[in-house]
Amino acid sequence: MPLVTVDITDAVATLTLNDPDRRNAMNLDMCDEVDAALTEIENNTNVSALVVTGAAPAFCAGADLGHLGDSAEEGLLAIYEGFLRVGRSPLPTIAAVNGAAVGAGMNLALICDVRLAGESAKFDDRFLQIGIHPGGGHTWMFQNITGPQAASAAILFSEVLNGREAERVGLVHRCYADDELLPAAQEMAARTGNAPRDLVLRTKQSMQEVQAMTSQRAAMHYELGPQAHSTRQPAFQEKLAALKARISKK
Repeated sequence: MPLVTVDITDAVATLTLNDPDRRNAMNLDMCDEVDAALTEIENNTNVSALVVTGAAPAFCAGADLGHLGDSAEEGLLAIYEGFLRVGRSPLPTIAAVNGAAVGAGMNLALICDVRLAGESAKFDDRFLQIGIHPGGGHTWMFQNITGPQAASAAILFSEVLNGREAERVGLVHRCYADDELLPAAQEMAARTGNAPRDLVLRTKQSMQEVQAMTSQRAAMHYELGPQAHSTRQPAFQEKLAALKARISKK
């Protein structure tokens, strides 16, 4: 049985972690399958966005740390690849968190561009509970998404958040009834198909680049080149002509 499945519909690839008996915990084999699946998805020019979810009942129950071996650093970096590969994708990414997201499973959600949750989602930091320091950039991602107070409550004080509570603290963009979650994520992702794929990917790249900038002026000058480039593309010229035609009829 494959540890990862992929469905492509309406310019959206849905990647599902598919090891429900182990609650989709990441091991090295799953990491390899995630990498192979994403490479194939990204090479498909008909795909403009990615949704990541897990086979019920969990999203991802963390990482299998039985692979650490003699070098903890190398073993940790190897298992990180399960979520880091998603973070490196040039495609816009949505995590559809449909159950427990624990430890490294939380990292998989945090590294996506947008997080949506079902009501039965459970965000369980658990690093300190099992006697291990948070890793994979977890503390940085969490604090940058929610701010330090919500991150501290989860990381230091082991507060577990369900979907509604995660929405309240800003960890997820929106919470849905469980049966509405995946269709909502796919519908949101499909909106990227309204724009040229190259423009979508370049815009995501720009958003990542400007995060480190300290002023609106610096961001403006960075965006100037790609924005000017987009005005010269056929898609923009066609939409501009259509807009002018509609205005002239009024």
